[in-house]
Amino acid sequence: MSTGKINVSVENIFPLIKKFLYSDHEIFLRELVSNATDATLKLKHLTSIGEAKTEYGNPIIEIKIDKEGKKLHIIDQGLGMTADEVEKYINQVAFSGAEEFLDKYKDSAKDAGIIGHFGLGFYSAFMVAEKVEIITKSFKDEPAAHWTCDGSPEFTLEAHTKTDRGTEIILHIAEDSLEFLEEFKIRELLTKYNKFMPIPIKFGTKKEALPKPENAGDDYKPEYIDVDNFINNTNPAWTKQPSDLKDEDYKSFYRELYPMQFEEPLFNIHLNVDYPFNLTGILYFPKLAADLQIQKDKIQLYQNQVFVTDNVEGIVPEFLMMLKGVVDSPDIPLNVSRSYLQADGNVKKISNYITRKVADKLKSLFNENREDFEAKWNDIKVVLEYGMLSEPKFYEKAGDFVLYPTTDNKYYTLAELKEAITANQTDKDGKLVVLYASDKDAQHSYIDIAKEKGYEVLLLDSPIVSHLIQKLEADNENLTFARVDADHIDKLIKKEDEQISKLSEEEKEKLKTTLETIVPKENYTVQLEALDSTSSPFIITQPEFMRRMKEMSQTGGGGMFGMGNFPEMYNLVVNSNSELATTILNADESAQKELVKNALDLAKLSQGLLKGEELTAFVKRSFETLK
Repeated sequence: MSTGKINVSVENIFPLIKKFLYSDHEIFLRELVSNATDATLKLKHLTSIGEAKTEYGNPIIEIKIDKEGKKLHIIDQGLGMTADEVEKYINQVAFSGAEEFLDKYKDSAKDAGIIGHFGLGFYSAFMVAEKVEIITKSFKDEPAAHWTCDGSPEFTLEAHTKTDRGTEIILHIAEDSLEFLEEFKIRELLTKYNKFMPIPIKFGTKKEALPKPENAGDDYKPEYIDVDNFINNTNPAWTKQPSDLKDEDYKSFYRELYPMQFEEPLFNIHLNVDYPFNLTGILYFPKLAADLQIQKDKIQLYQNQVFVTDNVEGIVPEFLMMLKGVVDSPDIPLNVSRSYLQADGNVKKISNYITRKVADKLKSLFNENREDFEAKWNDIKVVLEYGMLSEPKFYEKAGDFVLYPTTDNKYYTLAELKEAITANQTDKDGKLVVLYASDKDAQHSYIDIAKEKGYEVLLLDSPIVSHLIQKLEADNENLTFARVDADHIDKLIKKEDEQISKLSEEEKEKLKTTLETIVPKENYTVQLEALDSTSSPFIITQPEFMRRMKEMSQTGGGGMFGMGNFPEMYNLVVNSNSELATTILNADESAQKELVKNALDLAKLSQGLLKGEELTAFVKRSFETLK
């Protein structure tokens, strides 16, 4: 037996490990199982090239709990270590000094990344153990070794009688970490971190029914036996070639990833690249609500099938954070940190690749089955519109597949839309005016008026539509968007011919003065317009610019500072050519008030603005007129 001190320049490494990594102490199991997997895969490689003169067989990794002895065992059948290798890989851990170590990582106490920086995977065991043993037998023809350390720099290393190849690590669990002797806890951690490891991981046993005998009667009761319980899928879908998978395989894997998700994904994108970096994965488009509540932590990041994190910010473009699925890259370290992601060039390349791959897939789906793509549009539009605003490279490609639906359920690309409406919706100044509604029901009367003119009206109802149309206007010369209730239709798309007012200038001034004394000034600006005599006498509009800036301010970015808190302002457009305008002008003061109030309420009703007490009073007055 030999004894010695672990070669570290800090007085005692283990309190530092515990202090700095305690918030992430559960990762010890991930680290130890990952080490066991590496040892097994390395043996596979050595046997395949003839350097290891041993039978690889069908090795597994086993996790065992000894609750009574307060021990946790991690056992592999990998290449093992000789005593010299234990001395080299376990004892010679070099640090530049405690002071530098503490100074460098003082701001990242919760960052498990410091393990990876120093090869401390094995030493993470001391976050939960007061003593650690290693019993290991190399594939080489050398005696087994037994290493023991109680958390101080002192260790013992002696020969052992172990005869089978591989390594067993025994953790003597500390009093403050006894939760790691609970079966449910270990199962939870194995499922979280090691669910898709490439080597079978055994944890306990499970009951399995024996096959029903052919001659069994109706009263047959199944017999159960105990079988090994393997917790992982060693060959998940993302590790396979897309050509080897069918639609059902992708859906089955989605259910495996998200067992509590009952809706099927809309479609998937299989990532598979090996140059200039390695990346595999599958991203799924789930059905999404039409809001900006980004459902982060749905995409899982793996490194060689080892779970790293479900915070993939920086790796996956932000607009795709609403998706679900898996990204696996050996070029991202196992102990990834946010500062690493911000600094690493490969990460940006990966993000750009994912953006391009998603755009290519969407274009392919659009071209292959446009009808199906249109049917799914409302479930994916928020992601794509957000992508157009946040990712220039995605915006460049989006014209090929981003759709603009109409209130009649027709779907256009922007190029198709321009072609369809140019003849009818170009104003007298040569501007192409795209009419849109944000609420088909609330703006129905305005949509109806526009359609009577033969105009197309888009239905753009996502929360970021104001930002999007602002960008489209900036990038498309002589193109402007106007919501159908922003003004009277003849004002939204001005043609050469203008209506002549039936009222004189003096009569118009008198009518406007009368209206302004009755209509609430704090909410409405009165405008007299000479419209067709058959047009509505009172129309409430909301100016496009003011409303759009307010919406942009409310959804963040863009717009004018503070406009999100501005009160709603409307224009009351009064048709000076309507019979009602003449009637109001010629009525007495009492009748004027009654006529204006009723007409204003009707206009508000058409905009969905008549609510609460005002609506109740209006209904009551209306019933009175029926008596």
